[in-house]
Amino acid sequence: MSVNRVKGAPVPRNATAEQDKNTLRSVGRALDLLEILGSAEGAGLNVGEIAKQAGISKSTAFLVLQTLVARQFVADIRSGTSRVYRLGPALAHLSRLIPVDLNIGQIAAPFLDELMQQTNLTTRLAILDDGYAVTISQVDPPGPFRMTASLGQRELPHCSSLGKALLIQTTDQDVKAIAKRVGLPRRTSKTITNIKDLIADLHQTRQRGYAIDDEEDNDGVICLGAPVYDHQQKIVAAISVTGMKQTQIGKKLDGVAKIVTLTAQRLSAQLGFARQ
Repeated sequence: MSVNRVKGAPVPRNATAEQDKNTLRSVGRALDLLEILGSAEGAGLNVGEIAKQAGISKSTAFLVLQTLVARQFVADIRSGTSRVYRLGPALAHLSRLIPVDLNIGQIAAPFLDELMQQTNLTTRLAILDDGYAVTISQVDPPGPFRMTASLGQRELPHCSSLGKALLIQTTDQDVKAIAKRVGLPRRTSKTITNIKDLIADLHQTRQRGYAIDDEEDNDGVICLGAPVYDHQQKIVAAISVTGMKQTQIGKKLDGVAKIVTLTAQRLSAQLGFARQ
């Protein structure tokens, strides 16, 4: 669980005796020091500044820091005649290993709900699984129209807006490999069924920033999907809206597409994405 800390606020340590009995003090101190360095401004902090904020002696702070330096969780930098400390590369490595899709459904929930309210369309969130789009969250609007697909069900990537959005960063060669593995079966008269047309469609999708399923999976149904990026600039999910083509999604395609892409961008920012 992450904690949003107010800048300049003291780091909580050993809040209760009961907590202290169930934790290792040395581990707690190491985590305290990491939090202190994480909230520090500038090039870093010296051992005296760290010890003061942590409420421990300089010798204890130094020993803990040396342990963290040895494991690269903290970097030891020379600054003139003194040394300062800042967060090290091991933390960046661990952050890359966090499986974003494990909690992205919870993070995306308010975005999907807001998107549904703005468009009055079914909104969905999907991740890529072995070349398929797998829906993990869905919000339906009031009314008779309901999506029939089940959560967790694999969808073919070549005829769904979610699948196409998830493949935006995929190379042409990898797209060919996926198509060879999962196939390009015809679902409607508008389904893309050859690899050349699929690659061309994905190139258009990259340029405009969102994907379109224009009755390619189901007759009369249109979907718009946009990719969701994480802090490493990688696509980790996609969101979409789905509705009957004769309703507002078909009549106001550009406007709905803008809402979907803006929502995807806001969700990406929540995951640490910063456009370069």
